[in-house]
Amino acid sequence: MSKTPSDAKAAHVKEYLGTPTDLKAEAVQAVAVGLADVLADVFALYIKTKNFHWHMSGRHFRDYHLLLDEQSDQIFAMTDPLAERARKIGGTTLHSVGEVSRRTKIQDNDALYVTPEDMLAELRDDNLTLTKRLRQVHAVCDDANDIATASLIENWIDETERRTWFLFESTRPAFGKND
Repeated sequence: MSKTPSDAKAAHVKEYLGTPTDLKAEAVQAVAVGLADVLADVFALYIKTKNFHWHMSGRHFRDYHLLLDEQSDQIFAMTDPLAERARKIGGTTLHSVGEVSRRTKIQDNDALYVTPEDMLAELRDDNLTLTKRLRQVHAVCDDANDIATASLIENWIDETERRTWFLFESTRPAFGKND
């Protein structure tokens, strides 16, 4: 029985990039794929948040500019721990900007001008998208008995929910009114 190209590729990765773990190979693969998907969303959200930070204007400029700078720093801080977690368990992670583009659920915004309110609302929705993806990967980690990755994800869910809350409060049309 001959090996398929994907079997040969998997053997090559295991030989040169494999890390010892007590997790099952299928679990490592599932968790690593989930982490790469989250990482793609995180990179896309980071770029979009910086884009809006750089192009902010209007009467609340300073507050929104600083808010988005703080949020982009927090988002970027997730990137290395995400990628390194996949490697710690013997998986691989993203390799290119093209791979980020193919994997992310965060939509680009290349508009020349976006109102501050629309920027914040879009980022609020994008953070909700990231929270959903994080919860999905947390479930994969639970199934794989990967407690360490699940623990990291729990903290990132909390951070992402906090960003969503701040963006939501910044987009409310009037005090105390919910849409």
